[in-house]
Amino acid sequence: MSETEIRTSRLLLRPITPQDSGRITELVADPRIHRMLARVPPGQTKAQTLAWIMTHERGREADTNHVYAITLDGALAGVIGADRTDTSLPFEIGYWLAPDAWGQGHCTEAAAALIRWLEATGRGRALVAGHFTDNPASGRVLSKVGFLPCGRDRRFSAGRGEAADHMMMARIA
Repeated sequence: MSETEIRTSRLLLRPITPQDSGRITELVADPRIHRMLARVPPGQTKAQTLAWIMTHERGREADTNHVYAITLDGALAGVIGADRTDTSLPFEIGYWLAPDAWGQGHCTEAAAALIRWLEATGRGRALVAGHFTDNPASGRVLSKVGFLPCGRDRRFSAGRGEAADHMMMARIA
């Protein structure tokens, strides 16, 4: 596994490029996606998506952000990443997938691959993640890759414009 690409039997995780901005913007416009995300507002513009993409290289260099396009048969089907605000903190895993790719194990496969890469590079000893409680499928993905519930809170969801019940999860290698 390299810094730039992570391969699985069915997926390629690769860095997101500015050329992906249209597809990402189109996908996150779906309320089934943005309502389950903490940081993506409804109606996100292509300019907002591009601004977010432009932060990735700096985050990768600072070792605070490693974000990948989840590609299936060459097409962008979602996003997965490991993010932290400081290198002294554990990475937080986050992801979303296009609805037409749901229910086929792609998120679990992508998450497992990202975790293997984090562990192989010495970055994956402790990880955190979470999901809104009305998104139990995301909780199942996290459980399958070794996360355990560690608390509940209310977290603001930009996609909803309000706080919602949230399950916090952690994984210790």
